[in-house]
Amino acid sequence: MSNNNADETFRAVLHREPTEISTPFQQVSRDFVFGEVWSRPGLSRKDRRWVALACVAGADAPGPIEAYVRAALESGDIQLEEMLEFVLHFAVYSGWPKASHLEGAVMRQWTQIHRDRGEEPAPWPTLSHNTLGSSEWDERFEAGAQEFADVNLIPAPPHNTPYRHAGILNFVFGHVWQRPGLTRRERRIITVACVSFNDAITPMRSHVGAALHSGDITKVEMDEIVVQFSAYYGFAKGEALSEIVETAWAEKPAAQLAQK
Repeated sequence: MSNNNADETFRAVLHREPTEISTPFQQVSRDFVFGEVWSRPGLSRKDRRWVALACVAGADAPGPIEAYVRAALESGDIQLEEMLEFVLHFAVYSGWPKASHLEGAVMRQWTQIHRDRGEEPAPWPTLSHNTLGSSEWDERFEAGAQEFADVNLIPAPPHNTPYRHAGILNFVFGHVWQRPGLTRRERRIITVACVSFNDAITPMRSHVGAALHSGDITKVEMDEIVVQFSAYYGFAKGEALSEIVETAWAEKPAAQLAQK
């Protein structure tokens, strides 16, 4: 049985015709994921794509990775440069091996999209070292500490371990969060999805709380992130994320609660 609204949303999201439904899973996923979740207000389609992309890549789901990468690029909702920045940010929060597979999917799908149009994609340019930020260490670490504080809303930790020194303050906040390819809000959405499917409780609390308390993501938007995340990574993990969202929201200064 076909659901016209679900089929229409399926076409818009995945940029292809719906397949014929032959199993209960296919029926429920079509009716719920596309008929209800993707159709909900509160988040833009692009925002929902970030959550879905993070989840299918984190789940190592080969078919969905290829399908969702292609659809995001082919639709024009996400530009190639943004997708490549997403891969780097995803690598930080979900690991380099998963990101390596994800970037391979981006390369394959970008090439296939052009070939299906009868075109050959232009070679990807070699990036300038200038995009890597300051090579003056004191300046870099000062900027990294400030970015950490701006993102997490708490002071940066001392650089007294390799993880903090080389990783957090030098690379993650000294470079990645400062790159221009994604907005801070988009990076927050991607990060929340990644730390949640990794069951990383401390980062979940810090990133959810900072996203809400900064105002970069409203409570309504965060609730929709939870729904989108649950559809793509499971309701058990979604429940854990939802509990952290509610706790973080309850801790928000009373003057800011009016945005709900």
